[in-house]
Amino acid sequence: MLKRITLLGPPGAGKGTQAKLLAAKNGLSHLSTGDILRDEVACDTELGRLAKGYMDRGDLVPDTLIIDMIKGRLDEDSGFILDGFPRTVTQAEALEKIILIDVAINIALSREEVIRRLSSRRVCRDCGKIYNLLYNSPKNEGVCDACGGELFQRDDDRREVIENRYDVYIDATAPLINFYKERSLLKNVDGSQPTELVSDQILAALRSS
Repeated sequence: MLKRITLLGPPGAGKGTQAKLLAAKNGLSHLSTGDILRDEVACDTELGRLAKGYMDRGDLVPDTLIIDMIKGRLDEDSGFILDGFPRTVTQAEALEKIILIDVAINIALSREEVIRRLSSRRVCRDCGKIYNLLYNSPKNEGVCDACGGELFQRDDDRREVIENRYDVYIDATAPLINFYKERSLLKNVDGSQPTELVSDQILAALRSS
């Protein structure tokens, strides 16, 4: 199994879900910049305060903040899956100077499907469990099955923010596809399929690398 993997794709493509599945099956570390940034915001750290304004608008957090944050978390010996990093060619070039990845998996998903998926997402205020009203809805509307906490829609899951996030992705992140294609590291999978089929496609892509 290749040990250094980055997952590409628009918001809502299922990068986090697939990264967790891959990490669990192959003993790799799962590094999610989104989760790390949200933790920083919740803890009201200096990085969190700097990042919050960008995140609330659906804009990318500046490269320098992200690169400094991720640099100390990469462990070549234990292997890893990057989820949400790199997001720009500048970040990818900076990553190359720190460590070389083995493969970039691009999970492709259309703009309308991204909006449909993310605008249906809800999160528990108490335990953080994530639901989706399309295919993983709670038993009782607005109430977490696990702890009974209130479910809410994150600011970055509102339609207008999602639309901006997708446009930002196209402008800043999609060029990564060519970046990794030129290095013969890119593998494409269809993110519109059920989770299990996407996972199977990713594993097949890794075996063929």
